[in-house]
Amino acid sequence: MPEVDKTIEEGKIWAFIGYWGILFLVPLLGKKDNKFAVFHGKQGMILFIAWVVIVWILGFIPIIGWFILRPIGGLLCLALAIIGMVKSLQGEYWKMPVLGDIAEKINI
Repeated sequence: MPEVDKTIEEGKIWAFIGYWGILFLVPLLGKKDNKFAVFHGKQGMILFIAWVVIVWILGFIPIIGWFILRPIGGLLCLALAIIGMVKSLQGEYWKMPVLGDIAEKINI
């Protein structure tokens, strides 16, 4: 098996777990030698931080923020997490729009 395929196969489950909220730490700490797992773990970390910031900021906007924008932001983050999970299980290096660029700049 080629080295790239082996790295992806060994990192699939770790990468998948990286999109489960705070569990982004699992691939970042538990499989830091696997580039595939770390790639998805960093995206999961940025997505989690984005979700926390969205919920926190929109929580200050009465009515519209609480009942309209906050759920939309949460659903967007959930959709990105689901896409990331599916792509990680398919063995793809899928880069999220905007957040993927931020994740690439992080050195761990």
